Amino acid sequence: MQTRKIIFYNQKGGVGKTTVAVNLGSALAAKGFKVLLIDFDAQVNLTHSVSGDGRKANIYQVVTGMVDAKDAVQTTIFKNLYLIPGSLDVAGLAIELVDEDRRESFLKNALKDIEDEYDYILLDCPPSLGLETVNALAWCDEVIIPLQCEYLAMEGLNLIMRTVTNAKKSFNPRIKVLGILFTMFSKRAKLNQEVIDDISEYFPDLVFKTIIPRNTRLAEAPSHGLPINYYDKSSKGSKSFEMLAQEVIDRG
Repeated sequence: MQTRKIIFYNQKGGVGKTTVAVNLGSALAAKGFKVLLIDFDAQVNLTHSVSGDGRKANIYQVVTGMVDAKDAVQTTIFKNLYLIPGSLDVAGLAIELVDEDRRESFLKNALKDIEDEYDYILLDCPPSLGLETVNALAWCDEVIIPLQCEYLAMEGLNLIMRTVTNAKKSFNPRIKVLGILFTMFSKRAKLNQEVIDDISEYFPDLVFKTIIPRNTRLAEAPSHGLPINYYDKSSKGSKSFEMLAQEVIDRG
């Protein structure tokens, strides 16, 4: 199969972006696919969520040409799951690259030699539209938009859609939105379902059928450095990511 390059993007923080990247990656790996996770967020939460070692070569060093991408890849303790860890230094990339030619292509150029080695490469973006995210938009083929079921979600979603459309016109004709994923869903909150209904009406072909619930075990897993299917395979959170993985496969 051709490598699928997917980013997780929402300019709003706290929507479950990293949780989705980690657990979708682990669910795909459990189905036998070779998966590379890339932590491109200076908060480095993805790296910690899979017990990665942030002291070794990282994505900042890869993008700036200090190390080759293949030398930054770590084998995780989870079958078929690999990692290029994050770094706090990613936060300064925009300043370092601001005067460079084709500064939106640094990530794409840095990763091109390793892409064919994986079935899926999943990249966790920072929650902003800085130069790091522009590089991610220039590199990827598909975008998953994690969206919390809350008031004003539609306004934020419209901005993301415009951003992807602009990226397609300006520097990446291949890019498309793979899907909108609702996260942190609670049946007790009436507003949650109303948001889902409204957005599903506007974007019926994009909304994933799978909805990620607000789940205690899912929230606990990162502190143990484990994806949810290793921390508690029988939990609702684990089952939801297993379903999401199948949807992503089917949309490929």
